[in-house]
Amino acid sequence: MKNLAGLMKQASQMQSKMEEAQKNLGNLVVEGSAGAGLVTVQLTGKGEMRNLKIDPKLAEPSDMETLQDLILAAYTDAKNKADEASAEAMRQVTGGLDLPPGLNLPF
Repeated sequence: MKNLAGLMKQASQMQSKMEEAQKNLGNLVVEGSAGAGLVTVQLTGKGEMRNLKIDPKLAEPSDMETLQDLILAAYTDAKNKADEASAEAMRQVTGGLDLPPGLNLPF
């Protein structure tokens, strides 16, 4: 029974750490950019978009396809950074152990 009580205590501590890490990711803001900074996107560590900046010289109606591509590229850049921050937070919570693929935790 001692082992079960110890295991339950560890699980409770890990849950608290995960909740704290999730809160921190919500406050983290990462920025992605494309086109040498002509388009920038800011996301939270949870992937929520907070800001989008587009250089006015890109607002050329005849070249909207380039603008759209740059927005997608900037978003992807920011999302990759947010995902890496989330993965790092999980590594800290789990003590560096990699979780099995498909194990979805509340991030």
